[in-house]
Amino acid sequence: MVKVASILGVDAEEIDSYMVKKIGEEVRKDETIARYKALFGMIKTVCASPVEGSIESVSAVTGQVIVREPPTLIEMDAYIPGTIVDILPNEGVTIETPAALIQGSFGIGGETHGELLIISKTPAEILTDDLIPSGCEGKILIGGSLVTGKALKKASAQGAKGIIVGGITDKDLTEFLGYRIGVAITGQERTGLTVIATEGFGRMNMLEKTFRIFQRSEGKVACINGATQIRAGVIRPEAIIPADNSGKASTRIEGDQYDVTSGLGPGTLVRIIQEPYFGVVGKVYSLPVELGLIESESHVRIVEVELENKQKVTVPRANVEIVEE
Repeated sequence: MVKVASILGVDAEEIDSYMVKKIGEEVRKDETIARYKALFGMIKTVCASPVEGSIESVSAVTGQVIVREPPTLIEMDAYIPGTIVDILPNEGVTIETPAALIQGSFGIGGETHGELLIISKTPAEILTDDLIPSGCEGKILIGGSLVTGKALKKASAQGAKGIIVGGITDKDLTEFLGYRIGVAITGQERTGLTVIATEGFGRMNMLEKTFRIFQRSEGKVACINGATQIRAGVIRPEAIIPADNSGKASTRIEGDQYDVTSGLGPGTLVRIIQEPYFGVVGKVYSLPVELGLIESESHVRIVEVELENKQKVTVPRANVEIVEE
C-alpha cells in the first residue's frame, strides 16, 4: 500500500487526477505512478512504486494506492503420481492413479514416499534394531509383528522414511517420541519417520495377504501417510503402491486390496476394528436381518464373524472392514 496523497501533499479525493498509472497497468520498481506539479512546473513531486507489479486499486477515501506484486510460483510434490482428473478452485487438485492400497490401524508422521525394503522374513518376526541395515536412507522398511523403540530410533538416525509393521507397543512409541501421544489426530509429529501399524497395538502378526503385497512390491516406490483419527471423521493411516509405467497395477495380487465400501456377504474376509476383538481377522458367518442389541443397549445392524479359531462373535457391522480376496 502506497500513501500517494500523503507523499504528493494533496487531498485524498484529488488523487485520481495525479495518477500517471491507471488501475490494471503494470509498473516497475521505482517507476513513477503519480506526479504533482505546481507554479508552472517549478514545484514537482513524484511518487514511485516500491515494488514491481500492477495497480490494483486507487482510493479517493484514504488516498492510498495498492500495488499488487506478481504471484509467486510455488512448486509442490504431489502425494502420489498419476493423472489430474479434477481441479478444486483455490484449493488443489484430485489425482487418480491405479495402485494397491493398504490401510493400517494406527500411525504417526505425515506424507512421505520411498522405496520398499523388506526387513522381516515373516509376518511374525519382530523388527529389532540389529536388523536395521546401514544403507536404508530414503527407504520404507517392512517389518513383521512388532517394531521396538530402539529399532525406530536407529531407522530414524539412518535416514529411513518410514516403517510398516503389524503392531507397536505404547511403551516403545512413547520412548521414540519422547512423550505420550494424545487422543487427537496424529500425523504432525516431527520425527522424520512415518510409522504405520497395520493391525494395532501390541505384538500382532501382519496379515499374510498384506505381507505378500509388500514382498512382491519390494524395490517399488510407495507413498505412505501415518495420519490417524479414531473419533468422528475417521482417518486411517495408509500405504499406496502406484502401478508401474505400463499402467498395470503390478503390486496387486489377484485383487488383494482393502475396500471399505464393498458389501458384506457370507464368507467375506473381514477385520474387526473395535475392542474386544480389535485387529482380529475372520470370515462373515451370517448377516442377521433384524437389529441386534449391543453392550451400549443400542439396536444396530450386526454381523456374525467366525474367527480363525472357529469362535463365532457378534459385532456391529460398522466395526468391521473388508479385506477383499
